[in-house]
Amino acid sequence: MSTTADSNYVIETRHLAIFYGDFKAVTDVNLRIQRHKITAIIGPSGCGKSTLLRSFNRMNELVPESHASGQVLFDGQDLYARQVDPVEVRHRIGMVFQKPNPFPKSIYENIAWGARVHGYRGNMDELVERSLHQAALWDEVKDILHRSGLALSGGQQQRLCIARTIAVQPEVILMDEPASALDPIATLKIEELMEELKRNYTIIIVTHNMQQAARVSDYTAMMMLANGHARSGTVIEFDETNKIFTRPSDKRTEDYVTGRFG
Repeated sequence: MSTTADSNYVIETRHLAIFYGDFKAVTDVNLRIQRHKITAIIGPSGCGKSTLLRSFNRMNELVPESHASGQVLFDGQDLYARQVDPVEVRHRIGMVFQKPNPFPKSIYENIAWGARVHGYRGNMDELVERSLHQAALWDEVKDILHRSGLALSGGQQQRLCIARTIAVQPEVILMDEPASALDPIATLKIEELMEELKRNYTIIIVTHNMQQAARVSDYTAMMMLANGHARSGTVIEFDETNKIFTRPSDKRTEDYVTGRFG
């Protein structure tokens, strides 16, 4: 995949629509995601937030009969062009899921396995340590690297999954409700970690937690069901997070972020 490194925007969608068979889950989304920023996607349940997020690294294609129209540009190249390898897309645009899902392997192998699959030939010990440092987990696990990742707490497991994503050196990290299954202390650690990670990565997060979106994100996309589409979601407003939460342009956004929605 070629890149356009001088662009301020790492991902851009143009009239993006996403289908599951004949059902249009997301319609006419136009977004420009800035590099090295945190962008939150918010909105009520069922409006297509996770579907939109997964379109950015073609994860939706793992669902039978899923397909997309329009464009998703990554560094200026259409991710859905015929010649683009989806495995390479997922290498460069990593994903952290709602529920921590470490491999049933050691902490060390959770980090090293993906790097090996993608052909890493450097010093693996250094890569594992660096990835765990970046995920703010090294000090907690440096003496138990050969213990199962499944033995860690939920918050530690999620940071291990983030370290595993970092190890394959993506440009973008997608996070789908990464703290929804965690307690408040673990959630705070994840939020602090995101602020650190955006120095080196672009982060896009789906969250139902309005306070979390307001705390961590630089930009926010507000999704709702589209007018005239009974079950199809779209982005109704996209702006700097402070404006979305204090001076939204759309009345539906104001109702949602103030708790008056529906």
